[in-house]
Amino acid sequence: MEAKAETITTSTPPEAKPEGAKSLAITITSKAAEAAKKQLAKRGTPEAMIRLGIRGSGCSGFSYVIEFEDKEPRERDRVFLQDGVKFVVDKKSLLYLAGTQLDWEQKLMSQGFKFVNPNEKSTCGCGHSFTV
Repeated sequence: MEAKAETITTSTPPEAKPEGAKSLAITITSKAAEAAKKQLAKRGTPEAMIRLGIRGSGCSGFSYVIEFEDKEPRERDRVFLQDGVKFVVDKKSLLYLAGTQLDWEQKLMSQGFKFVNPNEKSTCGCGHSFTV
């Protein structure tokens, strides 16, 4: 018997937690969902998901990961739904991403996804890795 990953719609406010407890949820902005939807369509896989996570790397310890996910979510994954796009996060990464907002940022010379993570303690000089 296969267990299903839990799906959470990000527009719904998280349930009340006891004081001091950390909600294991992330928020995805509509701009980020729209950008992801365009990338999935460009790739030719509009029904695929986007996997978010962290990896041990870089000069500060961790770096963010954004990848296409073509397989079904694993049993311990959490699926966040925003504007019709599914974002998948593994349980271990979610511990470090809890409370994070994924946004899409467009500047004069660059554009891309931006993680706004309240758990970050510091980032490296190049901006590609962080510590918690």
